[in-house]
Formats: sequence, C-alpha cells, structure tokens
Amino acid sequence: METATIIALAFLVLIIITIAKTAQIVPQRSAYVVERLGKYVKTLEAGFHLLIPFVDRIAYRHTMKEEAIDVDRQACVTKDNIQVVVNGVIYLQVVDPKAASYGIADYRYAATQLAQTTLRSVIGKIDLDKTFEEREAINTHVVDALDEAARPWGVKVMRYEIADIELPATILDALEKQMRAERERRAVVAQSEGEREAKINVSEGIKQETINLSIADKERQINEAEGKARQIELVAKATADGLRMVAEAINTAGGKDAVALRVAEQYVTEFGKLAKTNNTMILPAELSNVGAAVAAITKTLETAKS
Repeated sequence: METATIIALAFLVLIIITIAKTAQIVPQRSAYVVERLGKYVKTLEAGFHLLIPFVDRIAYRHTMKEEAIDVDRQACVTKDNIQVVVNGVIYLQVVDPKAASYGIADYRYAATQLAQTTLRSVIGKIDLDKTFEEREAINTHVVDALDEAARPWGVKVMRYEIADIELPATILDALEKQMRAERERRAVVAQSEGEREAKINVSEGIKQETINLSIADKERQINEAEGKARQIELVAKATADGLRMVAEAINTAGGKDAVALRVAEQYVTEFGKLAKTNNTMILPAELSNVGAAVAAITKTLETAKS
C-alpha cells in the first residue's frame, strides 16, 4: 500500500512537472528564447505557448522594455591633461532576442564597458572647459559609438547621459577664483559703462540746454529787432500822418493864421524857458522882430508845401 502511494505521488509530481514544462505564459513586453536539445528553435512572444516537455527548454528570458543601466565612475584625462571623474547612465533596449542571447554573453556588461572606453576617448579630445559646455556633444558621440557596436548584439542604444563630472579640489579652487575674477571684471565693466552713459547723458543735456538757450536768445533778438522795426515804422507813419494833417489844416480857411499864432506861442514859450534857465536876462534886440520871425517861418512852411 505504501509503495503504491509513493508511486502515485511520484507520478503526480511527474505530471505536474510535465505540465509546467509544456505550458508557458510569456508576459507582455517580454521574449523567451527556446532551445530544443541545445539548439535554437524559436522565440516566444507575449501570450500562452506549449512546448515539448523534456525536449524544449527556455534558454533565455529577455525584457523588451528600455533599460537604464548605471555606468560606474571612472577617471578620464582631458586634452589639457586634467583628470576628471565621470559617471553616467546608459539607456538601451533589446530589439532582437536571438542576437542578444547568442551574439554576446552579457550585453549589459559589454555596453557599460564600451561606454566607459568611448567616454574616455571622447573626453581625451577636448579641453576641460568644454567638458561642461559640450555635454550634449559628448553624449551623442558615446551613443553613436555604442549603437554601432551593439547592433550585432541585437541591442539598440537609445541614449547616454553624463550624470556628474567631478574635478580635483585644486582645479575647483582655480575655477572658483577664475569665476570670481570674471564676475569682478564684469562688475567693473558694468560700472564704467554706467559712468560713461551718465557722463554722456549729462553732456547731451548740457549741449541741448546750450542749443535751447542760443535758440531762445536768437528768437529774443529777432523779436526785439522786429519790435523796434515795427516801432520805427509806426512812429514814421504817425509822423507822416501828423505832417499830412498839419498840411491839410494849413490849406483850410484860417489855417495860415492858426499856424502863425501857434508858432508865435511856441516862440514865446521857448524864449520864456530860456530866460528862466539862465541868471542873465536875455531880450531880443528888437521885440518887433518877433512878428517878422513868425512871418518868415510861415513862409518857409508854404515854400516846403509847394
């Protein structure tokens, strides 16, 4: 009875193992490489599959997802003989499960090693200052070299990213001093440019003020000259109008007698003023000559009119 039970249990275990080896479920975005008696037969994609038990076996299991693999820190020497320590991340994806299984023993290890050697070669061709400025170019060079080498492995290198670049303490101190000096230089340049702009603005202001004052003075002189010319014109016109009116008045009835009377009054008035301004009394030689003087003036006016 015990022997029969043991045989039944062994048979049950054999059945379970057979079923396990026969039925295979491949997850999404995965690929299984199947060997039959040690030889490649097929590649199983996602889904349910049946195998020949004890003849077929799953030799390799690959994920078709993009993988991120850390690239270990390594020392690199730049073109100007400065040692830097660089680490990064490589992104790759299996595109051919068969080639990834039989093209190379460990494509992950090979990709990281190739990334390190390529990175050393690229950094050795550029100066230290450009290692920070040309990260994109460095990443592109590494990806191109890796993708070309990894094509027979059935692996596609998607991208490479430099995670960090470590510099020696002496180089960091020198760079810090250089940056400080550059900032101070920029500050001095900015200050000098500000002072220059301020002086230019002040000089432009003075120049404009001088121009405005000269224009104002010019306009003032023009206005004064025009005012004086207008004044002379008005005085001359008024004088001419006065003389014309006097001439017209003389020609009217009794005009000559009025002029004679006016001249006599003016003669007497001016003579009186002259007598008051001197200590000596001045009298004409002949008082009767006053009438003669008036007559002479009247005749002069008539002559000037004719």
